[in-house]
Amino acid sequence: MKFARALLFGASLLPLAACDIRPRETAEAPVAASPIEAPAPVAPPQPSVSPLAQAANQAAWAEAPASLAAKRDMLLRAQVLLDRAHFSPGVIDGQDGENVKNAIAAYERANGLPEDGLLDAEVWAKLTADAGPVLTDYVITAQDVAGPFTPVIPKDYAELAKLDGVRFTGPLEALAERFHMDVPLLQALNPGADFSVAGTKIVVAAPSRPELPAKVARIEVDKARKQVRAYDAGDRLLAAYPATVGSADLPTPEGEWAVRTIAPSPTYTYDPSRLNFGNKKAGKLTIKAGPNNPVGAVWIDLTKDTYGIHGAPEPRLVGKVASHGCVRLTNWDAQQLAQAVEKGSKVIFLGEA
Repeated sequence: MKFARALLFGASLLPLAACDIRPRETAEAPVAASPIEAPAPVAPPQPSVSPLAQAANQAAWAEAPASLAAKRDMLLRAQVLLDRAHFSPGVIDGQDGENVKNAIAAYERANGLPEDGLLDAEVWAKLTADAGPVLTDYVITAQDVAGPFTPVIPKDYAELAKLDGVRFTGPLEALAERFHMDVPLLQALNPGADFSVAGTKIVVAAPSRPELPAKVARIEVDKARKQVRAYDAGDRLLAAYPATVGSADLPTPEGEWAVRTIAPSPTYTYDPSRLNFGNKKAGKLTIKAGPNNPVGAVWIDLTKDTYGIHGAPEPRLVGKVASHGCVRLTNWDAQQLAQAVEKGSKVIFLGEA
């Protein structure tokens, strides 16, 4: 779908709140699709020839895996299959944790299974009905390594605002996000690989994520579980994503709101007169668009002024740290949700953070 484009209200009219977002101006040309979003596959992924990948592709259920490697392979297969089914574990890293548990719980809910969040034999059997490989081979292209990149991403907003864009730091980060992977896992599966050289064959996850099967009519932001869930008009659970929610100082909203508009490639405005974090002496700052922007690759604007659901520059932290009031998803999850929502889709905040 084409993203709606609209400027939000001026800062002087808004109360103290979480974020100030401006969609990138695109008067001359439409916004291009973000490079982190892999195109829909034209053919099923083929299993990788790497022995490390074959172990994960052939991983079997075991209540007590025989080794740490066997446990990682089992979790890695489960994570990719959850991601493929639209129940995101966040970054694919082969490790257990709350994001995986919550993804399994949502998957159980959608499939009529007891909702305990445990990877048991019943969940495994349901997941592995998708017998496709979870790891595949990929050859790095010239486009993958061409950039432009932003090798160093400053933490200080004043320094960040000086950059002409906050792009990926290099091919390694770009490839990891494209395939929904944690950078250390991508490196571990490809020992000695030079990710900056076109023609290099690497092992990657095969999330194979098409569009959601229906439009999203309702979004639930579960503050206690740190999860965003998307439902269609028939109340079918379509997808679930780990989320970072607000902090005590800037809490996530309560109640029911709605999607107001969607902004791809948003800029981020830091206004110290309305925010209670950062270096206020730096004054008002505008940070250019890019996947390493504080609000990531896409912004889903809500009818609650200055609050939204958006991407994140550090996907491994999603669901694990507090935000400045808004709802953070991984860039790829935020983009998938943004493609399926429309103006007016309900957004309901549940529970306590």
